[in-house]
Amino acid sequence: MNTPEFRRIGLTGGIGSGKSTLARLLAETGIEVIDADAISRQLTATGGAAMAALARDFGADFVAADGSMNRERMRELVFSQADARLRLQALLHPLISAEIQYREQEIRHKNVSLVIIDIPLLIESSYWRQHADRVLVVDCDENTQVRRVVERSQLKPEQVLDIMAQQAGRAQRLAAADWVVSNDVEGMQALQTQASAIQLHF
Repeated sequence: MNTPEFRRIGLTGGIGSGKSTLARLLAETGIEVIDADAISRQLTATGGAAMAALARDFGADFVAADGSMNRERMRELVFSQADARLRLQALLHPLISAEIQYREQEIRHKNVSLVIIDIPLLIESSYWRQHADRVLVVDCDENTQVRRVVERSQLKPEQVLDIMAQQAGRAQRLAAADWVVSNDVEGMQALQTQASAIQLHF
């Protein structure tokens, strides 16, 4: 019997697009999902594998009292200094990549043919494109992005716009997409319907 082709689908979308919600819905349908952002948080948590190098390269001020990365301080730094953002990515991306590959192998051993890899910077960094055979983009209007993030967080609209400016633009994401999930409609039903269709498509 022939072994089914193993397909790695890179999932991405701008802040407030609903990418994380779609990833959760896909996991609920039984699709294997690897969350690159969750891996990053594990690496920079207390005792995380990245913490020694992070303290060495950025200094003790970027380590919180519990030994985890001081996320607020690091966020301020990387949004204000492009070179700091690149240094952080150079430190974290190889570690995240290695963990993704390890988890991919575990999934392959289950004789599963499809994995969704949730990668926030899939479009922004060519480094991540090697991890995806196809690209799945969650898309919505930019005004919708701002409104959703403001409603769920303490950020002001101008702060959300600053974050969006650091990400790939909407047109850039759409140009890279093999499949687009539109998520301008509020409520879960439309997103659930599209999540159910994705496994059949890929």
